[in-house]
Amino acid sequence: MPELPEVEAYRALAETARGREITAVAAPDPWYLKGGVDARSLRNALVGRRLASSRRIGKLLLLDLEGGPTLGLRFGMTGRLVLDGVPGVEALRYTSNAERPGWDRFALDLDRGGRLAVRDPRRLGGVILDPDESRLGPDALAVRPAGLRAALKGSAAPLKARLMDQSRLAGVGNLIADEVLWRAGLDPARPAQSLSDAELHRLARVLRTVIEQLVARGGSHRGDLGPARVPGGRCPRDGAALVRRTIGGRTTWSCPLHQR
Repeated sequence: MPELPEVEAYRALAETARGREITAVAAPDPWYLKGGVDARSLRNALVGRRLASSRRIGKLLLLDLEGGPTLGLRFGMTGRLVLDGVPGVEALRYTSNAERPGWDRFALDLDRGGRLAVRDPRRLGGVILDPDESRLGPDALAVRPAGLRAALKGSAAPLKARLMDQSRLAGVGNLIADEVLWRAGLDPARPAQSLSDAELHRLARVLRTVIEQLVARGGSHRGDLGPARVPGGRCPRDGAALVRRTIGGRTTWSCPLHQR
């Protein structure tokens, strides 16, 4: 599923289209358009403008247009960005990776015959003009201990659930949360506010390291814990049988020995 590393790959791909002009907008799925926009308003806002830059806040991709609005793209659990037939990532876990143009929920036709498309089998993503960036917390790749402390402060919610709250910390999904907490030795069910200063600094350090490694490895599913997140899986660190729970509404795997 697309988490921060995948969307960072999409951002890098979109950046290669900088300066290209939008010649047409394809929006065949009205449900995919969010915030009250429709296909006509998107065409009026986008056609004739050039891509100025691409940014990312958490799992939200932002395409800034020259002299115009910002286009926000969300990818849900199964969306991929495809530019001129080349996907931003080769494959996602837990979904079909078939190259079916019928799954293109939104696309920008570009000059020189190119196309930037969101291919989403399950229709869980969305497109919005000028998204409210203030609704997102600090980006998980850039957050420092002070920012992480603010995200967790005063919360009795499970630590994993708080880390995945995009309004508090943008970019952490299910796979990254399990990987980070496993490496940091922290129980995902602990109250978020219960971390000591030492544990919080360790968590901030591990969070940055994990995300940097997963970006370099090419996906959120490439963590060290990932292969063991199956029934009968054992902790890669100490060999204990992993525990499977539902925390924050998400399937969670953790080690009962070293995660405290």
